[in-house]
Amino acid sequence: MKKKVKVLLGMALTLALLCATLCGCGDAAAGDTARQAAEDDKIQIGMSFDSFVIERWQRDRDVFVSAAKELGAEVNIQNANGDVQQQKDHIDYFIKKGMDVIVIISIDPDELADSVKKARDAGIKVIAYDRPIPKAEVDLYISFDNEKVGELMGEAMVKAGLEGGRAVMICGSPKDRNVPMVDSGFKAVMEENGVEIIDEYYCDGWKAELAGDYVYNNPDRIEEADAIMCGNDDLASRVVHALAEKRLAGKKLVAGQDADLEACQRIVEGTQLMTVYKPIEKLAQKAAEAAVSLADGKELEGEEVSEYEGDGVRVPYLKIEPIAVTQDNIDEVIIGSGFHLKEDVYLNVPGKMPPN
Repeated sequence: MKKKVKVLLGMALTLALLCATLCGCGDAAAGDTARQAAEDDKIQIGMSFDSFVIERWQRDRDVFVSAAKELGAEVNIQNANGDVQQQKDHIDYFIKKGMDVIVIISIDPDELADSVKKARDAGIKVIAYDRPIPKAEVDLYISFDNEKVGELMGEAMVKAGLEGGRAVMICGSPKDRNVPMVDSGFKAVMEENGVEIIDEYYCDGWKAELAGDYVYNNPDRIEEADAIMCGNDDLASRVVHALAEKRLAGKKLVAGQDADLEACQRIVEGTQLMTVYKPIEKLAQKAAEAAVSLADGKELEGEEVSEYEGDGVRVPYLKIEPIAVTQDNIDEVIIGSGFHLKEDVYLNVPGKMPPN
């Protein structure tokens, strides 16, 4: 009798354990399903970069991805390495993946117009990041006030004594539609102050070596110029290097934009007059917020949203204000904001480093 009871108790215990196991598996399966559903519900953003050759794009990427993640979105980053066909392929890939939003840092905006239309026809929102795509009806163009960038370059040069002088413009890629806006702002200030622009040169693909080559190949114009406006700090780096070889570094007023670390170092060294600081963190944060809002079907509003008119197309334009940086305010704007560290900015001139 006792043996029978033991057998029955064993069977009951085994059955109880089996039920518990089955329930546990059911709970785990339900948990996995819930987690998968939560992942599937996340907003999906595809982001295609021109390349990461320019220093600032890596910072844009990191801030955008972090901000989007905090807002509950996932970002798929693709790097076109300066190849417009690769960028078209990225957009096709994002369309097939069913992205909610595609963010594009364009290489050649004219070449991307049809790809943008294809994405929008598929119900996907498209953001032109930092560079406009004028022939395409994107859902948002977000950038800095590019005319203001050019104005700030010109104003800093005039303040440094350029009024009535001569300037050379070494501009960025002719395919970058921001370039004409920057140039327009700069030229307006030059005209107002009687500055003669003795030459304009454009660097295809933003290739910095072309800027250096210009200095080497045009010694008479460089000698004649009092100032050299550079489309960005990467171009300015090659210009200053070439000027140094000619023993002209610090003798010509050089301006750039992006506040790259090396540009900030040149400013405190005295070989570059100024750069334009564009608060990238703010731009990338705003872009991530806008992407999530567009994915949720919300309207973009606020004082910063104006309108950009491209080639017969009007689109919302979210514009961020840039800031001129010279020796006078570099500690406050660049170091104070944490954009670059003090010891890095003053690396080559520790004697000039301000006290803590």
